[in-house]
Amino acid sequence: MRFLHSLSMVALLTASGAIGQATTMLPDMPAAALPPALPWSGASERLIAAPEDPWITPAERAGFVTTPRYDETRAWLERLDTASPLITMETFGSSGEGRDLLMVRASKGGAAKPVVLIQAGIHSGEIDGKDAGLMLLRDIAMRGKHALLDRVDLVFVPIYNVDGHERMSRWNFPALRGPSEKGTIGNARNINLNRDYAKADAPETRAMIGLLRRLDPILYIDCHVSDGFDMQYDVTFTYAGWGRYAYHRATADWLMERFGPHVSKALAGAGHVPTIYPSPIDTRAPGKGIRQAPEGPRYSTGYGDFIAVPTVLVENHMLKPYRQRVLGTYVLMEAALKLAAQDRDRIQAAKARDRGSRPTTMLASWKPSPKPIGWIDDFKGIAFETYRSPASGRLEQRWTGKPISMRMPIMGQDPVTTVALPKAWWVPQEQAEVVDRLRLHGIRFDTLAAPRTMTLDRVRLRDATVQRAQDGRMPLKASFVHETVRRTLPAGTIRVESDQPLGLLAAALLEPEAPDSFLAWGFFPELLSAPSSAEDFVRAPTADALLASDGAIRSAFEAKLAAEPAFEADAQARLAWLLAHVPGDQGHAATYPILRETETDR
Repeated sequence: MRFLHSLSMVALLTASGAIGQATTMLPDMPAAALPPALPWSGASERLIAAPEDPWITPAERAGFVTTPRYDETRAWLERLDTASPLITMETFGSSGEGRDLLMVRASKGGAAKPVVLIQAGIHSGEIDGKDAGLMLLRDIAMRGKHALLDRVDLVFVPIYNVDGHERMSRWNFPALRGPSEKGTIGNARNINLNRDYAKADAPETRAMIGLLRRLDPILYIDCHVSDGFDMQYDVTFTYAGWGRYAYHRATADWLMERFGPHVSKALAGAGHVPTIYPSPIDTRAPGKGIRQAPEGPRYSTGYGDFIAVPTVLVENHMLKPYRQRVLGTYVLMEAALKLAAQDRDRIQAAKARDRGSRPTTMLASWKPSPKPIGWIDDFKGIAFETYRSPASGRLEQRWTGKPISMRMPIMGQDPVTTVALPKAWWVPQEQAEVVDRLRLHGIRFDTLAAPRTMTLDRVRLRDATVQRAQDGRMPLKASFVHETVRRTLPAGTIRVESDQPLGLLAAALLEPEAPDSFLAWGFFPELLSAPSSAEDFVRAPTADALLASDGAIRSAFEAKLAAEPAFEADAQARLAWLLAHVPGDQGHAATYPILRETETDR
């Protein structure tokens, strides 16, 4: 899910000591606040096992009112593993709280076959994929669908965020129509795992990256549930940059030309209403349109694009009943397996083309386009009305359940900053956290055996500010100035060449301007330390001399004084800003430690 779900009511009631009274007063909340559900019946209902079936899944047995907890899910899968030679369950890592991360391989054995990797519960309240996957595994092992494994293997991760999964509550994801209790977005440290692929702080993420490298799947599917506005569509899906803005074109084109149409046809034939995921610009005003934008490697889909693995984000619609959502996910999974088997050679060729490409530039920042880049002429929406809320004091939405059709604008993005990729990046060996991540991602690098003197590109930070805490990090925002320096690199320095299959991922992590770079995620807090300082009777005349000798710096300084009264009144801040522009090496302060080797450097 693209936006964080929360319900502040619980925190407020806990703080006031009224939690017991409030939950008694609101026995049906938050489910009672949901708008009416659209009536639905489809052919996929025939997938549900009969009550007396010995292989009925826990969710089916509960009428899709509840979803099984971790231990019950594991026990059911272990029983299936024991009963069928097609099913093998193993672990591929551990969570922060020490729970095993489970994966199930469905395979006929024999010669190695390409793998379709499907994961559920990266946001553990969005758990449709888990219960759909259990049904599909059952039908492969026990109900005659083993032909799905003739040309591909299925590897299924039933619960990615296992610690968040066990924090079930009816107050989690309150806008989702079932199951009755759901897990959380974050893991045990409240890290959103679908923001962690690039920085890889969580043990779950590190395990998943290891699994991706081990399997190198021909298709990677990440199951979610949407937020946003009410609409008639029940199963939506998308790809990195909505396909339009993907960096690796061959795999993106396969997703757009083959996956989308094939899966949409299967879903429609089973009674579902699919579409490309409509990410809303303003949920309170749906008519403003849906956005399409590039993605960085923090997301599963963005990461898949950067490593040239076709990756699909499934976003079932939150207000559709859980039963309907699970069945739609099953249909999508089965259709994806059939298509991957049919197109496996074509997908492998697309991956090879993308990994053989060597981009020379990378988009680092963008902004919304002023005009629509396209339209959906018959968007299947739901009407809403407004009412004055006594609680908020403003007009709030009330979705009526009435289907409507509307013309929906698609809002794209215009490039702002594009960086030219260097020949290589030079990483100091003391930056162990960065070297660890490069090794984890499988990015190739060499280690300097003897000192080398080179002319390199160095980056200075300007106006660096720490942003709001996010997912266990303090992100950093800055502007950048590039300068040419002559440096002797000591033995042990790491050289990361851009001419490699993962060169684009290396760029996304090491280019300071990139939105998911290590710098942007706050990996280098030492950059914010003030340089060693002299007495003011030396600092002030040095700054005066700089102002007198450099017209560009003088103009920038005067503009900053005019725009920022607090800065104008702060003598130390004024001196610090000017002295940061003095030529020469000032140690760690405001200097990016990773140097760039361009084609002209020597």
